[in-house]
Amino acid sequence: MSTLIFGHKNPDTDSVCAAIALADLKKKLGEDAAPAVQGQLNPESKFVLDKFGVSAPEMVTSYAGKQVYLVDHSDLSQSPDDLGEAHILGIVDHHKLGDVTTGHPLECWIWPVGCSCTVITGMYKFFNVQIPKEIAGIMLCAILSDTVIFKFATCTDKDREACEELAKISGAGDMQELGVEMFKVKSAVEGTPVRELVERDYKDFNMNGKAVGIGQLELVDLSIVDSVKEELEKDIAKLKEEKGNHSVFLLLTDIMKEGSELLIASDDESVVEKAFGAKPSNGRAWLDGVMSRKKQVVPNFEKAFGA
Repeated sequence: MSTLIFGHKNPDTDSVCAAIALADLKKKLGEDAAPAVQGQLNPESKFVLDKFGVSAPEMVTSYAGKQVYLVDHSDLSQSPDDLGEAHILGIVDHHKLGDVTTGHPLECWIWPVGCSCTVITGMYKFFNVQIPKEIAGIMLCAILSDTVIFKFATCTDKDREACEELAKISGAGDMQELGVEMFKVKSAVEGTPVRELVERDYKDFNMNGKAVGIGQLELVDLSIVDSVKEELEKDIAKLKEEKGNHSVFLLLTDIMKEGSELLIASDDESVVEKAFGAKPSNGRAWLDGVMSRKKQVVPNFEKAFGA
């Protein structure tokens, strides 16, 4: 039975590509491993895998009784419901350490960088294993996606160095052009159900005992969602009620203007002003310079909810 390697619910490009890359590395180190995903791939992830001719991982929703590695997360809220019945062998991530625990030692690679695939690039080096051309290509795309072509506050020199190396191996060409091409795909909303847009990059968090959901749409221009913005607002309110959350927020991030409009469905909108100093108006707030959910949004909200 293969060890399964998977990322968080509502998989993004990093969680998909990191699972594929780590499975490749583990197999070359003699471990029977296979990548998996917990949900459907988003358009950007499909584009990336198609571009480099890599097969999509199998979708697996139950992990009870299986040996597993987690990538791109270590929070129970982003893990399978039956993770407690799995045997966790390791975690590879670039977020803060979450609330996943084990009763045994495990392999753990958690770096303060912009993308899990940057960590895995370092792992290939550490174990002296050559990165295949197609794996280098998808890891490069994952880093460009997670760092928003190096614009995010989470981006580090290690991410840039990894991209330079991966670009050479993959023969991907101009990284800026590749990144813009990816974000055009990522920004597409026409014909996409509103709930799918809300959940395209959505995560739930436990903040001082309150359930808080934060989604994000990264766009080349905010005007792309003008026609569906009211529907998005209605749907995050509906999702909040369905989940019984205290709050559901949706970040509409303009990667060119380098800021985000926050759509708000909350039992207490004052947490937004506490977190960012921006007073909401009609359920919305502009957050200038805020682009990273991980580094700029989640920590601010955790402080606000803990106050």
